[in-house]
Parts: sequence; C-alpha cells; structure tokens
Amino acid sequence: MKIAIVHDWLVTNAGAEKVLKEILEIFPNADIYSLVDFLNDEDRQIILKGKYAKTSFIQKFPFSKKYFRNYLPLFPKAIESFDLSMYDLIISSSWAFAKGIKKIKNQIHICYCHTPIRYAWDLYEEYTSELSQPKKFLVQKTLQYIKKWDIDSLNRVDYFIANSNFVKERIKRIYNKDAVVIYPPIDINKFTLQTEKKDFYLTASRLVPYKKTKLIVEAFNEMNDKQLVVIGEGEEFDEIKKIAKSNIKVLGYQPDDILAKYMQEAKGFVYSAIEDFGIITIEAMACGTPVIALNKGGTAETVISGINGLHFDNQDKNSIIDAIKTFENLQFDYKKIRDSVLVYTFFQKKFNLFVKNLIKFN
Repeated sequence: MKIAIVHDWLVTNAGAEKVLKEILEIFPNADIYSLVDFLNDEDRQIILKGKYAKTSFIQKFPFSKKYFRNYLPLFPKAIESFDLSMYDLIISSSWAFAKGIKKIKNQIHICYCHTPIRYAWDLYEEYTSELSQPKKFLVQKTLQYIKKWDIDSLNRVDYFIANSNFVKERIKRIYNKDAVVIYPPIDINKFTLQTEKKDFYLTASRLVPYKKTKLIVEAFNEMNDKQLVVIGEGEEFDEIKKIAKSNIKVLGYQPDDILAKYMQEAKGFVYSAIEDFGIITIEAMACGTPVIALNKGGTAETVISGINGLHFDNQDKNSIIDAIKTFENLQFDYKKIRDSVLVYTFFQKKFNLFVKNLIKFN
C-alpha cells in the first residue's frame, strides 16, 4: 500500500511529534506531509529519521519560520492544497488542520486526533477575551471561519482514534463522531525508575498561558519552605522568571536527559493544565515520581490519587497549595507508580493492529 502521513506542522519535538515518530516506525516507507517543516537537525533525526516533509505554500511565505502561525487564516486552504490521490491510506496526526486533508473515493483516512482544534472550540473565549477590539474582531471572524471549515471537512475522515477518553468525549460532543482510544506512546527506557528522591518539586511544559505554569509558581511563591524547579520555554518565560522567588529555579529549556534526571529526583511533579492526555506526566510517573495534577482532562484518567499521585480540583493557587500540604503527608511506593503506567507502552502494537484490521475489512 502507498501511505501518506499528514502532520499539522513540524517545528519542535513535543507530544504530538512523539506519536508521529512511532507511526513512522510502523510505516517507515510512508511519505510525510506538513503545513511547514522547520525542524532542527537533531529533532529531524529523532522524529523523521532524517527525512523531510512535503510542505505547503506556507513554507515559502516571508518570515514563516518564526511567524508561520500568523498565516492561520490560510491553513485550511494550505492543507487542502496537497494532492494525495496516489495513496491508498492516509493517516493524519491532527490537533488542528491535518484532519481536513482532501481524499478521493476508495482511499481510507484514519485520523489520530490529539484534540479538536483547541483555540476554535474549548479555548475560544480564552484566546479572544483579552484582545483589543479591532484585533478581537479579526480573530473572532477567523476562528468562526475555521470552526465552520472544521465541521465541513469532517466527511474526509473515515475513522477517528482519540488519544484519551477525554478527547473521545470531545470528538463526540463537537463532531458527533465515534472514536476508539489508543493512548500515546511513552518511552519507558528513557524515563527509568529511581527510588531515591530529593527535596524539591518539579514542573515542566511549554510556558504558554493555557499550561498554567505561572499558577504553580504563584502557589510556590507562598510556600517559601518548598523548593520548585521549572523547566520549559515559551512566551511566559520572562514573566515567570521575574515573579519567581528564591525558592524557585526557572531553568528554561533542558535536553531530554537533563529533564529525565530532574524527573527521577523530584519528590513530586506538579501540573495544572487541562491536558488532552499529558504525556509528560506519564514520563514523570515512569520515573517513579508521583504527580500532583488537575482532576480534569487527561490527568483525571491517568493520575490515580493515592496510587501514583494526587488530584486537585480547581485551577487556582489555593487548590495547589492545599494539594501540596496533603501530598506532604502521603507515602508512595515508587515501583507501583512506574508499574501503573506500563499500560502506555503498547502504542505501536495497538495502532498497527487497528490499521491492519481496517485494511482487512475494506
């Protein structure tokens, strides 16, 4: 079979790219398509084994390497511009536009859906509420257009795979489509068990507003007897660095081996985002490190209070402070924490079986 794999955009090695890497290991001869491909050499080797994606016209636009997101209104047309008529099977890895790829009769399109377009649906108000009036008007019109396109292009997907039960429910609510759940892959070998912990907490993510890392920093600012390490880069980095008190270390981006070391040594991993799944929290638990996380989204189903971590109910600093106080009085079996996430190591087997069964019956 001729196979095309479509990914939204390739600019960094984050959670969705870990899934793409695993899909490419199942189908190493597949061609890769993406709106843009600006991976550095290291990430390209890790994710694509040195390959380059076939890109859209956005790739050649002025300043697109740094500001490609500014061309958001053109993304639907850009994804539709790919001609995939020569392929038998299309697999999209989509959290935004890849699912809208055009197909022809007798092609099968499987969408591994990380989430329906977040900023057009669930985070619409958050993305538009603080904008100035002229900009708000333009952004609202753009997102309304994208929402309409998102629904109109649904018939291009034959089968949805969701990365969590939380996303499965969102697919049903927003798209009125059924999905099977195949959890994302976790590299257990990279994140190994360590039972000796040090006296600090860790949080790590992209430092962008919806991740709510700033909230965790504000909470630890009021607990100056508790040490916090923050790993990650993004638009909130400077502000977080500025407000962090002396008990908080803001380290910025760190390579995977350094991140894994901090995960292994931390007494707890704190996370306050509403995640579609939350791969990084599973990586922490693979190190035997308990997770203190919001009881919503993906972490509501992956964190089991008292077994591999603890939940808090609200995205506010007092909830985080109360959770840390409770956590301090709990005891955890670090090996049991690691054992609790072994279920997330079968991605390739499950995905390959799903595809083979579809091909068999089509």
